[in-house]
Amino acid sequence: MEQKNMAVLMKIVIVIMGIVGIICFADIIPGLGRYFVDEYKEFSGWYVPWLIFLDLLAIPFYAILVLGWIVSSEIGRDKSFSDKNAKLIKAASVISLSASVYFFVGNMVLFFLQKNHPGVILASILVVFVGFAVSVGFAMLSHLIMKAAKLQEQNDLTI
Repeated sequence: MEQKNMAVLMKIVIVIMGIVGIICFADIIPGLGRYFVDEYKEFSGWYVPWLIFLDLLAIPFYAILVLGWIVSSEIGRDKSFSDKNAKLIKAASVISLSASVYFFVGNMVLFFLQKNHPGVILASILVVFVGFAVSVGFAMLSHLIMKAAKLQEQNDLTI
């Protein structure tokens, strides 16, 4: 696949993920919250704290999408292996790790404020694990891109 085609495909995927994120954060999450409040009246005090907690997760989600857009633009310019891309992907790794820590700490805070259920904490451990795995994947990819950029730079100097 050609670099420009790959960059366009990546941008299409990023736009679709952004639209899905808007649907999730603006409709699905509040709708599920309202459903639980309607079905289980004892959860009525949990709605607003959880809505704020989960809506704040939109910030790192969209930050990573913006970084992905910049990286795909660089790929379209035939600069796949560059220090800039390595640093952007490293930033995505840090953001992902931060979001995972935020999610875990937030769950624990809500639990101690008696706005969370122990079963939700157990289920959220899976989400935190996936976030850590994504962060490690971004960090490894960043490292490999940095090494490839150095090799490409050395190769360009020997010609």
